[in-house]
Amino acid sequence: MAERLPLRGKAADAVMALLTVHHWSDLATGLAELRRVARRRVVVLAWDQRVFRERFWLVRDYLPQAAAYDDTRAVPTERLAALLGGARVESVPVPHDCTDGFGAAYWRRPHAYLDPRVRAGISMLAQTGEDALAPGLAALRDDLTTGRWHERYADLLALDTIDVGYRLLVADF
Repeated sequence: MAERLPLRGKAADAVMALLTVHHWSDLATGLAELRRVARRRVVVLAWDQRVFRERFWLVRDYLPQAAAYDDTRAVPTERLAALLGGARVESVPVPHDCTDGFGAAYWRRPHAYLDPRVRAGISMLAQTGEDALAPGLAALRDDLTTGRWHERYADLLALDTIDVGYRLLVADF
């Protein structure tokens, strides 16, 4: 558990938390633990929910229920930076061929979101629940079948990367 890391103080040059802080039961304690075990640096990958909601077509136009669920647990980057004792914040553009499988990894491959195995690996979708997602997924399936998705989002198909709010926070000591 992030809140009780089994490491002595200053055990690592750097520690990292990737798209996980929104799952922790005690954010402040978990981040304090990261600072405790790091000698030089703490790195946290999170996302700015305001940017994500606005720029990511999937949650904005098809699955607002998933965005609403993430509204309840997303941590503002300003709060994360403050809890880290100050951190620089860098945008993390998502490449069109990203294979990691997090929320916006398939932004240019919309068919992937129709795959239940893909959705099961994305916490905002898996935890929102299939019943809540069903109407939006049906609309996405229909738009893909008819070509409306490709017409509506043609500009995305020319991009190699996109900024939908993923942020890297780096705290150096």
